[in-house]
Amino acid sequence: MTETFPIYLAGEWKETASTLKVTNPYDDSEVGNTFLATRDDLDAAIRAAQAVVPELRANPTWQRARWLRQLATRLEAKRDVVIETLAREAGKPLTDATTEFNRGIFTIEYAAEEANRVGGEVIPLDLMESSTGRTGIMRRVPIGPIAGITPFNFPLNLALHKVAPAIASGNPIVLKPASSTPLTMLLVARELHELGMPAGAISILPMDRETGDAMVEDDRFKMLSFTGSPVVGWSMKERAGKKKVTLELGGNAGVYIDDDADVDFAVSRIRTGGFAYAGQACISVQRVLIHKDRYEEVRDKLVEAVASLKVGDPLSKDTEVGPMIDEKQATRAEQWIQEAAKDGATILTGGERSGTLLQPTVIENAPLTSRICAEEAFAPVIAVAPVESFAAGINQINDSDFGLQAGIFTNKLEHSLAAFEEVEAGGVIINDVPAYRIDHMPYGGMKDSGLGREGLRWAIEDMTEPKLMVINRLASQKVQFRTEESIKE
Repeated sequence: MTETFPIYLAGEWKETASTLKVTNPYDDSEVGNTFLATRDDLDAAIRAAQAVVPELRANPTWQRARWLRQLATRLEAKRDVVIETLAREAGKPLTDATTEFNRGIFTIEYAAEEANRVGGEVIPLDLMESSTGRTGIMRRVPIGPIAGITPFNFPLNLALHKVAPAIASGNPIVLKPASSTPLTMLLVARELHELGMPAGAISILPMDRETGDAMVEDDRFKMLSFTGSPVVGWSMKERAGKKKVTLELGGNAGVYIDDDADVDFAVSRIRTGGFAYAGQACISVQRVLIHKDRYEEVRDKLVEAVASLKVGDPLSKDTEVGPMIDEKQATRAEQWIQEAAKDGATILTGGERSGTLLQPTVIENAPLTSRICAEEAFAPVIAVAPVESFAAGINQINDSDFGLQAGIFTNKLEHSLAAFEEVEAGGVIINDVPAYRIDHMPYGGMKDSGLGREGLRWAIEDMTEPKLMVINRLASQKVQFRTEESIKE
């Protein structure tokens, strides 16, 4: 019998008239059931978030850090349950689900550390004669209610990248998890509930698109933090009104392999970085550009490595590549591969689809204008091509509407430094794949890949704002400072 998860609304559990069935993308088996929040539920969550703002702001730093440490401890005790739920609802291989769980714990623990570092600074203001005697004290204060929206592909860690910094910075948050993968965060809600946080501090509400749109447009939120597709994200920004907006969007991450690179290492990293969780990550390797002098060697080794990937049931310990999130997305990716082949590309391995399973695919010489190169594939497929030089490789990486992260494999210091200067991306990863991320680093993109940065310190900066106090020590000529002699008297 599958479990039913109520939604979590301002410290209370609630069922609604609209149920949401969650299934395993691999075999369509039922994972569990929950409910869709109504517009009235959303309104209640926002009102509760507004009401709790003064109490959260008054909570001391040690309390915020303690809540986070306690959450990490409680989740560790539920490790196996959370990992299995994550694997089943997202179709994520157990190895990937375990990695995501470990990252989630790190995200929470590091947020607890950053809670202790939310400070400010003293600013000398006596830089002009007319400002003599003035000193400024700046501190960062919580911004207010936050709307968080997360995608299906990392149901735990990407949600925690919004919830954990909100707790650390003293802000209430209403989180909308993806409708295809809401159960993992509802499990987390059970642990949050036991922490004793004020009602209204956190609500976790699965909802339909219409209710989600109302969430985006509601001016009672002071910030919208969205992770998802570029089309949806930029549309949200247009409708978000006066609130601050951060967007962590998509990409079609490029890799360049130089003529002196460690080929075996590059191939092993691309095997992981292009196909973990069936390529369904914003920074999954999609385009591989190889110096012409090493092209055939890299191509052949890469094809062999990709062909050896084990595809199948995400709950099998041997599975390296599981299903895509649904058959619609798998069919779409298959069509993109076939389109590229019709336009002259060669499928070197893979390309076949069975239901939601798309075989890991390497294609060669796809036209730069093909969707498999120009758009975000979000699938287990990479496109390889030779380039004449380092400069040509960088130019092709930059020939994109996106700029999230890029990988450069080279042993030349000058090429590393040049790539850092010239690659138009939020992150330039030297001698590793663009899929590399550790959760405290500043993470975000340029161009259509987003706005703002995630990573705990940077998220907390976005969730707080500077407040200044100016002290005029010379406010009155009658002010007298007590001397040691006058104190003795």
